Amino acid sequence: MTDSKSDNRPTRALLRRRELLWLGIGALSGASAVVLGRSPQPSGQATAQSPEARSFEVSGDRSLGARAAAKGILYGAAIDRSILADDTAFTARFVQECRMLVPENSMKWRSLRPSLDTFDFNAADQVVDFATQHNLEVRGHTLVWHQSLPGWFAEEVTRQNAEQVLVNHVQTVARRYAGRIHSWDVVNEAIQPKEKQTDDFRNSPWFKLLGIDYVELAFRVAAEADPNAMLLYNDYSLDYDTDEDETKRNAVLRLLERLKSRGVPIHALGLQAHLDGQDSHQLNPVQMQRFLREVADLGLKVFVTELDVKDQTLPANVDQRDRIVAAAYEDYLSAILAEPAVIAVLTWGLSDRYSWLSEFKPREDGMPVRPLPLDDELQPKLAWNAIARAFDQAPRR
Repeated sequence: MTDSKSDNRPTRALLRRRELLWLGIGALSGASAVVLGRSPQPSGQATAQSPEARSFEVSGDRSLGARAAAKGILYGAAIDRSILADDTAFTARFVQECRMLVPENSMKWRSLRPSLDTFDFNAADQVVDFATQHNLEVRGHTLVWHQSLPGWFAEEVTRQNAEQVLVNHVQTVARRYAGRIHSWDVVNEAIQPKEKQTDDFRNSPWFKLLGIDYVELAFRVAAEADPNAMLLYNDYSLDYDTDEDETKRNAVLRLLERLKSRGVPIHALGLQAHLDGQDSHQLNPVQMQRFLREVADLGLKVFVTELDVKDQTLPANVDQRDRIVAAAYEDYLSAILAEPAVIAVLTWGLSDRYSWLSEFKPREDGMPVRPLPLDDELQPKLAWNAIARAFDQAPRR
């Protein structure tokens, strides 16, 4: 293997041949949804209506999972293993709304690897068994990442044994759940242009130990261990019309092109889509659809893998805040679901009762965060309506 970039990269002119395609994102079809006060908008334009002016009205009582499935899209959410035993009301609601489950923490290295020589699958097994019991698809998250590494990693993993450690981990985990996993996040967050490393790679422990070839290695090992699962590269900050996000989109695209040119078994790109209600005006639908078309032209599907909307800097008024969050969901999903390669939408949690943002992005006023489709009483919010509307209006896959 080599660290050099491929010379067989598709030309940008070819990849952008549909850049100016206009797709309607404002009109809903069929009797399954009612929308008031909105006129159809071409996908290259953000909606002209403010969050306050939108009705966010839907009709029918179908779940998000059912609405998505009607268009050939998988909807699901992340869930932590501890919730399965401790909150039966939440798990019942989860099964009602979702068709796919993502173990939030139980498949990360820190959970699975108590030591260099041992694995602990107890928590992960519980989540996968729960999914099997309730006919939910499972996404494995994540086989290789620079975070959530166990404490022993820094001392015991060296240049001499790093490849063996990576191969053993990916083989062992993927083989254990082979045939039960819909898709794996094989490598998570390998790209970070501002760190100015080779090919814009993040200067992670894996990069330091193995160079850029660790990504290709992980995908090849995962494909051999679980040949029927879809294999994803997953990353964040790919969503907005900013110089930083554009630089990262281009770097991620170069990585995907390199992997495809070398025959690496990769099937999809994961967009984490941790959106910010304060910055949602920075979404450029034409720019985002162009990027998705470039990914699709490589023969890849697209998943939205960790969707939520941060509200830490939004107004304290709950109604006003919920409207801004819902508008961010609707505008983003309406734009990206116009691309048929997008086949799954996963929110990073289902209810405000359990959100990583409560700990990592709390509000300064001490009020609870409200970033997810259901409130902390498990009732649908306007965010739920916004997601439902986006599914209802999406073209069929």
